[in-house]
This record gives sequence, structure tokens and C-alpha cells, in this order.
Amino acid sequence: MTSTTDAADWWATGISDIAPGRIRFHGYAIEDLIGAVSFPQMIWLMLRGDLPSPGQARLLERTLVAAVDHGPQAPSIAAARMAASCGLPLNNAIATGVNLLGDIHGGAGQQCLELLYDLHRAGQHPADLVASYKARRAYLPGFGHRFHPKDPRRDPLIAAAHQAVAEGTIPGHHLQTALALEAALAPVPMNVDGATATIYAELGFDPPLARGLFILSRSVGLLAHAHEQSKDPTRIKGPLPKSITPTYTGPPPRDLDTNTP
Repeated sequence: MTSTTDAADWWATGISDIAPGRIRFHGYAIEDLIGAVSFPQMIWLMLRGDLPSPGQARLLERTLVAAVDHGPQAPSIAAARMAASCGLPLNNAIATGVNLLGDIHGGAGQQCLELLYDLHRAGQHPADLVASYKARRAYLPGFGHRFHPKDPRRDPLIAAAHQAVAEGTIPGHHLQTALALEAALAPVPMNVDGATATIYAELGFDPPLARGLFILSRSVGLLAHAHEQSKDPTRIKGPLPKSITPTYTGPPPRDLDTNTP
């Protein structure tokens, strides 16, 4: 027989303490948090268990702002808009876009963060790692961009990281590694995934959270685009305009053999 204690322990959590008239997160009462902390500070509290310093909160906020949207060129945004054009409510449209964020589209930040941590643990020189990737003709996550010759989000994020080092907010070791990787890859520049991964490494986030935070940020863009599309009277908007049909690569027209059993 299941006891009351067993039932209470079923979803035991160190995050939220909820009871009639009580809402606390990691010990902090919600009525004290409202108006006292920013949304990035609240995100940090929920993920890390305590409130960040002002400098840490500023860095986190910059990464969240940087990754909000990339227009319908991004498959996740296009998918959310298509879902909205099919009459799905906003939550379903957002979920459609989020479900496209995997290893290839949406996972580079996590992969780059893992790479930075591995380099730090192994003590490998960044130039040696780049040489091994070039020899295998492999993609180095966090560098280069299919759309931008130079990602406009890179410079303000890296500048913020440099400023945080000067202020003593972060040590700067992972920043040095990321810049050394970029130098070894020249002229291929760092992209937003590499810049955010650099900051997340300096802030000590677990690698899966790099993807989670990217998804959290990109959900704002998904919401905005899905809402905009829902106002458009065009129904069932597919990936191509109706005037364009996909190239057919199958067999040429043929007749059905009526003698075929």
C-alpha cells in the first residue's frame, strides 16, 4: 500500500514549494520576487538554485536577447508560421517550432559548450583541435553561418564577455579558448551559438541548458511569428508558394499494365 509519505515523495523537488497560500522557489516567496528580480534573474534562480550577481544576470540577459529570432529563414520559425496558418492555436504553433530544434537546427550551442568544457579538461590546444576538424572536414559547432558572412550577434556578446572579465564577473578562461578557436579557423568567424556558448561556459551552465536556454529565447520569436501569421487570412500556407511545385525526380509518366496480376 502506498503511504502518504510515498505519495508526497513521488514528485519530490528542490525547486518549488507549493501549498495553499504558499508559493516559494528555492526558498524565496513569489510575493517577494515579483517586482524585485528581473526575468533573467528568475531564470537563473530556477535553474541554478540561487540568485545571480548583477553581472551574471546581465550576461544571461544578453544571450537570451541575441537568440530570440532569425525570421522565416529559420525552419523552426517557418514551421510555427505554417502551423498557425493551419488554424492551430499559439501553444501548438510554438510547440511545432520548438520540436524542430534538435542537434542540427538548435543544438550547436550545446555542442560548442561541450567542446569548450572538453578542451578545458583535456588541456588540448585549440589550434590542434581545429586541425583535427579540418583534417576530417568536420563542422566545428559555433563557427560560421549559412546566412551571415559575419554574424552580427557575435561582437556585442563577446564585448560583453570581455567587460565581464574586466569587472571580475567571469574568469575569462573559456573566452580565451573560444577566441583561440576562432583565430585558428580564420577567416571563418564565431557565430551566435559560439558566442552564447562562451558565455554559458564562463557562467558554468550544464551543456544541455545551452540548448534549453536557446529554446526558451527562440520561443519568443516563435510566439511573435505565430501570432502575426494568425492574423493573415491566408490558409494552409505550405513551404512553397502555390505557383511553385517541387522538382519531381521519379520515373517519367507511364501506363498501368492491365495484364499485371
